[in-house]
Amino acid sequence: MKGQIHPCLWFDGKAKEAAEFYCSLFKNSKITSENPMVVMWELNGLKVMGLNGGPMFKMNPGISLFVLCETIEETNKLWSKLIEGGKALIPIGKQEWSELYGWLQDKFGFTWQISVVPKKGDKQSIIPSMLFTDKYFGKAEEAAKFYTSVFVNSKQDLTMLYPSGDPNNGKVMYSEFNLDGYKIAAMDGPGVHDYHFDEGVSFVVNCKSQTEIDYYWNRFTSDGGQESMCGWCKDKFGVWWQVVPANLGEMVNDPVRGRKVVAAFMKMKKFNIAELENA
Repeated sequence: MKGQIHPCLWFDGKAKEAAEFYCSLFKNSKITSENPMVVMWELNGLKVMGLNGGPMFKMNPGISLFVLCETIEETNKLWSKLIEGGKALIPIGKQEWSELYGWLQDKFGFTWQISVVPKKGDKQSIIPSMLFTDKYFGKAEEAAKFYTSVFVNSKQDLTMLYPSGDPNNGKVMYSEFNLDGYKIAAMDGPGVHDYHFDEGVSFVVNCKSQTEIDYYWNRFTSDGGQESMCGWCKDKFGVWWQVVPANLGEMVNDPVRGRKVVAAFMKMKKFNIAELENA
């Protein structure tokens, strides 16, 4: 089974403002589509969705974007722009694993990990990063194995564990896995945290058929997962997914049928493509 993945950020009416701000910071970035509810944009090739969902959910550091900048100058410049109106979670500075690294929450509530590339000449990259905390602490490696089993042509690219002698020995310090070409980082977050995975940041899987929708929905909701409404579901690690038809935006934006499509899917848990097409 193959599905196109991208993160979805939950805003309280500021998705367009945030998209414009983010696109101004990265090369090869642009808003690709918009309506009052959903704004789509690309950050140097990374597809992102902004949802104007209201005040119900807030973004938190459970899922962030990890940016590797090409130079120290570029790293500091990006940090200085993103931190305006926000706050530092880990102040930028030299770390054991990086010449320059910091973690911040921007003025819209989204969090970013900013670092310089480990090797001179490497290109800028932006990938989502999951932080497994509290009851999910220690589950990063297991989660990576689960996700790579769900998506075809997937693999774990890198796993760095806390060393022996460290209180967190055996837990994941940093890892990367590839889901059919889509790279995600994962880490275990030791200590006490006042946040966890929730609907504030989710992952969308665009599906081309009902067979794909059924497959992903069943994999995510089984063994401790949870069904929700409108194509939303939670997996056994607490991460939220939206399993949707690839042409949902096209159907919703149809000037004739759009409202009927929305009315139809508002009643659904798992999406039924045939019912949406006949709405």
